[in-house]
Amino acid sequence: DGRYIAWQSMKNNGYESDRNRLCVYELATGRKTYVTENFDSNVDEYTWGADSKVLYFIGVWHATENIYQTSLKGEVKQLTEGDHNYALLGDRKLLAIRQSLSQANEIYAVTPAKKEKTSLQTQLSFENKHIYDQLAMGEVHDRWVKTTDGKEMQEWVVTPPHFDPNRKYPALLFCEGGPQSPVSQFWSYRWNLQIMAANGYVVIAPNRRGLPGFGKEWLEEISGDYTGLCMQDYLSAIDDIATEPYVDREHLGAVGASFGGFSVYWLAGNHNKRFKAFIAHDGIYNTQQQYTETEELWFANWDMGSAPWVK
Repeated sequence: DGRYIAWQSMKNNGYESDRNRLCVYELATGRKTYVTENFDSNVDEYTWGADSKVLYFIGVWHATENIYQTSLKGEVKQLTEGDHNYALLGDRKLLAIRQSLSQANEIYAVTPAKKEKTSLQTQLSFENKHIYDQLAMGEVHDRWVKTTDGKEMQEWVVTPPHFDPNRKYPALLFCEGGPQSPVSQFWSYRWNLQIMAANGYVVIAPNRRGLPGFGKEWLEEISGDYTGLCMQDYLSAIDDIATEPYVDREHLGAVGASFGGFSVYWLAGNHNKRFKAFIAHDGIYNTQQQYTETEELWFANWDMGSAPWVK
């Protein structure tokens, strides 16, 4: 209605993975209100509701990206739930695109409901149905693992199509980049976990330390500690899945890009003979070189404290 402006806001300068909050500015009074303080994760895309009394936003929580609503007083409500990722397209009809580890983007209409997590989600497009109908997808399930410091870590497990629990399968540990981007229900044309599973692998994709959607403390435990608990989390994930009778613990691999590539390099030197294969792309292997060649100095200055030659 023209009375307000809304924007995303980070608190700490120079910290590119700081929690994105949603701020509403009232033009008549100059008052600013942070309306998502009750949501301990990022506000991604957002849009005004038709009545200008609520805003809808995408938030990541426990490795899924769903649609939330907030009032101008900061009353946050989750509208959708399920193992998928949403992205907003429009406001009045709340059009969105939805994807998962087993489905590329399709268009959905979401009808908000008064009761939390019960909004009607109606699929409007079926662009790839004729392809899916010809394919067998691997099953995706949610798994929680105990970490070395006694916390709970969420991970996705993707099993091969036509999975037989009486067989033994090689396993791949997927290491996320970012370093602070979620291992959510993403559909990728580069790092597609279903393609990995279709080649006969059990895929383990953990939301290790340093990823959003599990609270601020979990997110920030990677800053200044690239080789600490986050790496122990990877080892906890592969050790846990290797206890399953269908996993061939003599044939384990690790794969990743960017910070995931760095993770694979580190694991290659610290895995205590767990892995038989490593696949790394575009990972940091020399922090001095990285500092002098990147324009993204927040990684080095915030995450590592300063240039690597400064004591």
